[in-house]
Order: sequence, then C-alpha cells, then structure tokens
Amino acid sequence: MPDTIIINRLDLRKMLVLLKVSEKSIDELEARVNKQRRHINAVVLAGMLQKLGLKQDDIKNIFLRIGISDISINNILNAVDEQKITASFGRIVNLTLSE
Repeated sequence: MPDTIIINRLDLRKMLVLLKVSEKSIDELEARVNKQRRHINAVVLAGMLQKLGLKQDDIKNIFLRIGISDISINNILNAVDEQKITASFGRIVNLTLSE
C-alpha cells in the first residue's frame, strides 16, 4: 500500500497563496479534493497544481514541505508527464524493429 501523507488544509492554502495562486483557484482545488472525501493521489494533485499554473519547481517545493522524498517527487512528476503524453497521443506501445 502506498504511503499516506496528511497535510493541513490551511498549510496547503498558505503555500499556494505564497505562490500567488488566486483564492478562487485554491477554493476550486479544495472543492475537488473534498469531493474525493479529502483523499487524493499525489499524481492527481500534481496534475491539478500544474493546471493552476504552478511550475514543476513550485510543485516539488510543496511536496518537499509536506514530507515527500525527492525520489517519490520525481516519480510523481514523471507519472504526470506520462499521463499527459498518453492523453495527447493515445496509448503508447513498445515497438521492436527486426531485420
């Protein structure tokens, strides 16, 4: 089972305000998280933060502050990138070329 990390809603809000995310966007993010019974996958959260306009460095900083390791953060961001590629180009397949 993956690790669970708990973050205080107000702490997350403060971090987002410091990164110049609008109150409206923060409220929308909180509403989406609340719809999922206040449990969210880190990959989904990273994607949501990117949609708010945050850069990868800002997302890394947030994740570091809430206690996620560097390796896990890189895996999360790679998964987000992979999801974007898959959504843009369809299913990715492995090809083998033979002579």
